[in-house]
Amino acid sequence: MPTQTPVDAGTHQSRKYLLERVEDAAIVQVYADGFEKLPLQEKTLIWHLYRAALAGRDIFYDQRYAHNLELREVIEEILAHPDGVEAATLAEIRRYAKLFWINTGPYNNLTARKFVLKCTPAAFAAAAQAARAAGAVFPQKAGETLDAMLERLAPLFFDPTVDPIVTSKTPGPGTDILQASSNNLYVGVSMSDLESFTEEHPLNSRVVKRDGRIVEEVYRIDGLYGRQIAEIVRHLEAAIPYASAAMAKALEALVRFYRTGETSDRVTYDIAWVQDRHSPVDTINGFVEVYLDARGHKGAWEALVYYVNRDKTEGIRRLAEHAQWFEDRMPWDPKYRKTGVKGITANAIDVVIETGDSGPVTPVGINLPNDQRIRETYGSKSVSLSNVNEAYDRSTSPEFRREFAWTTAEADRAVKWSGFARELTTNMHEVIGHASGRVSERLNGPPQASLKEQYSALEEARADLVALYFLPDPKIVELGLVTAEDHAEVVQSEYEAYTRNALVQLRRVREGTQIEEDHMRNRQMIVGWLMANTKAIEVRTRDGKTYYTMTDPAAFRV
Repeated sequence: MPTQTPVDAGTHQSRKYLLERVEDAAIVQVYADGFEKLPLQEKTLIWHLYRAALAGRDIFYDQRYAHNLELREVIEEILAHPDGVEAATLAEIRRYAKLFWINTGPYNNLTARKFVLKCTPAAFAAAAQAARAAGAVFPQKAGETLDAMLERLAPLFFDPTVDPIVTSKTPGPGTDILQASSNNLYVGVSMSDLESFTEEHPLNSRVVKRDGRIVEEVYRIDGLYGRQIAEIVRHLEAAIPYASAAMAKALEALVRFYRTGETSDRVTYDIAWVQDRHSPVDTINGFVEVYLDARGHKGAWEALVYYVNRDKTEGIRRLAEHAQWFEDRMPWDPKYRKTGVKGITANAIDVVIETGDSGPVTPVGINLPNDQRIRETYGSKSVSLSNVNEAYDRSTSPEFRREFAWTTAEADRAVKWSGFARELTTNMHEVIGHASGRVSERLNGPPQASLKEQYSALEEARADLVALYFLPDPKIVELGLVTAEDHAEVVQSEYEAYTRNALVQLRRVREGTQIEEDHMRNRQMIVGWLMANTKAIEVRTRDGKTYYTMTDPAAFRV
């Protein structure tokens, strides 16, 4: 993280980043600079880890929606056999397929709402018939005709009221959050069913009601998703001979966890992964984030493979090295501060592949493991996805930033500093935000159990608030993360961008007033609180348009 990197200082201005737009989604090119210079052993390691990442992709498809794989096969068979399909219908199927691939199924990744085909069922049926004549093979059940299959699947393709929301954390009074959610993490189970049920595998199981009994279907090599997990294990084992000793130890522990599914083996893996602090290549592979689960317990499968970007790592490592300084000054009761911050590892990385819950829609920063007991005892790893941040910044047009800015000066600051300021804030969010604090002993367990469906949004808000609070601190200049002459402008640019984002992100909510994605909920909460309780933000109107304008950086920091 260099100390002064406004947008016009880049070295790849002629590159193409924005490849295509599909409705409100942008397809962006990510470049893996430096890969060709890696030693052959590291390239070979990446290859095997890459194959392991691909091997588990369908696990997340199935977790996200029980009908996903069947729906995907139908649309891909039509697209692979387009001869005879009417042009307008084919174009609509292609549009739907792109959104389906981007979002891993028919639910918008941010709004959680279902999107549907816009052609008629009759036109879609004609396309399927033409594709079959051209050699397509469809996933028909035993004895089922193509027409019967299409009729069975029609509500899933065309009716937005059938399984309308993939994860519903705020379904309304009297509605159960699990039964209002269309994901495949629970089958026939309500929150009341779980009140007297203790899960032995809370992160890596599906809970189903079978013959009136609650049963856990464990994700492991001889259990649920066993075929995919066996392939993941095969490629992980092939990677081990090319890994460093510390990474090999972590991969062996991960393989054992995939074989047994036992929580104790997952903990052993998490510890080994955290303790591998120096490997130049690394992977995240497993059941990790809990955003998909309305309860906030079940881990969605994901995989990333990446290597350290040494040119950009220095800044984020400085944050990690001084984590205790920030911890000692956290704006909360000292009894919840860590007295001995341990083992925070931080790197800027370039990703090679992201699948499952981490791709194609990608994070920009990660801090793991999520297990607070491991964080407090063994530390954590934070990574900033440098090539993703670069692609995000370079693919955003200046006109987009100007549209939502109140003044030309605000827009110019966004063009100049937004990429740098966002990456700096993201690094602070991950390294000193998520990695900070102690859980109250009164909880007698992880905070998820007490905060339930509100946990993820509140945890994201906590990490954001830490980053926003310390961003103006002179310590940031002292660490060389930003120059003294640029500091105030960087802070102003980030505060303005954070304020605008609360309005800008609403464009993604095309229907209804419900926000389900936890990062979106967190930002609305913070900006809404500032608007209600401080003078940091003003709501202004001009030419029939509404603007959120950050007017007081000092009040914003309150």
